Amino acid sequence: MSILRPFLSRVIRQGRLTVVAPDGAREQFGQAASGFPDVTIRFVNRRAMRRIILDPRLGAAEAFMDGEMVVEQGDVMDLVGLIRANTPWDRGATIKELSWFGERAEWVKTRLGSINRQRQSRANVKHHYDIGNDLYRLFLDDDMQYSCAYWSRPDMTLEDAQAAKKAHIAAKLALAPGQRILDIGCGWGGMAITLAKLEKVTVLGITLSEEQLALARQRAAVAGVAERVTFELIDYRDLAAREAGQFDRIVSVGMFEHVGAPNFETFFRAAANLMTADGVMLLHTIGRFGKPGATDAFTRKYIFPGGYIPALSETLAASEKSRLIATDVETLRLHYALTLREWYARTLAHEAEIVRMMGGRFFRMWCFYLAGATAAFESGGMGNYQIQFARSRHALPLTRDYLGEVERRYGN
Repeated sequence: MSILRPFLSRVIRQGRLTVVAPDGAREQFGQAASGFPDVTIRFVNRRAMRRIILDPRLGAAEAFMDGEMVVEQGDVMDLVGLIRANTPWDRGATIKELSWFGERAEWVKTRLGSINRQRQSRANVKHHYDIGNDLYRLFLDDDMQYSCAYWSRPDMTLEDAQAAKKAHIAAKLALAPGQRILDIGCGWGGMAITLAKLEKVTVLGITLSEEQLALARQRAAVAGVAERVTFELIDYRDLAAREAGQFDRIVSVGMFEHVGAPNFETFFRAAANLMTADGVMLLHTIGRFGKPGATDAFTRKYIFPGGYIPALSETLAASEKSRLIATDVETLRLHYALTLREWYARTLAHEAEIVRMMGGRFFRMWCFYLAGATAAFESGGMGNYQIQFARSRHALPLTRDYLGEVERRYGN
């Protein structure tokens, strides 16, 4: 009997997982079930098995990254999905990975690690976003949208769904000619450029990534909107001190996850101060369905240092301190899972290029990251929130009818 049996026999009930030990001994867990994969993994050495016992998520990730745990039937998406699907968040199931003390320790590490003073924020962004634009071009859509797409139809391509996301967000901003827009965490500039094309507005996009900044400026010039769309390498906290009350609209997509819980109130205070009296903001963020929690060790160490996925409760509580009115809240449940599966498929399709560019260990790490994220959105406690805020109760139409009308116009 392997040291993994107590853990796996408790978790795997539907679907089948075959584990091959270093000496060739085989154990099976679960049983074949419709909709659940049949997966086989092989351990090269016993150290990999011990790693998983000590810390299931980080241990499994590092064993896979180091080639000590090999998926022989199925792939890592199937493996992670099988485990997560057997413990769905919706039904109150959990994977007990750590003791009470261990969970508290993770909570403390997350809070301390996400204090994110300005110098640390720049370092964190550099860790993930400055690893090379060429990598991101391989698995993102043509517009390089690195956030949850909006799947208004099941037959959409990734490109269609990302265009629909931008139209959906633009409609919620209630744009009008002459407005000045701020894009906090502008990425490679796609949202800012799109807004300028949809309406005669001026847009300032800000980022902490030098790689993103250079490409965003280049793309704005190619799109012919450089006179109305500018980009700057600056922290939102510094911008708030410089341009108080200067923006009619603020959009922030996929950036709030990097703010860190200790800075939530600072973020919303800065946003409120940057807006005009009739300003509107649309915040698009990954969020927890349940109560506040902690960032897992794998994500903290390898993917998003300083990152933290917020619960809706703590997000809204922080915004209330700045007297921002939450005028609309939409929960996107499976949209990011669909997006991530597209990114994963494109990553696999470009394996040789990514390995040549970044190395085999990085490729396996990236696959594990995308697989884990997909499982979190399909069966775990993660979703996406789009929260519309206003400073004045008179800033927006009385009903939500305008959203569909404008979105259809922008989508054409």
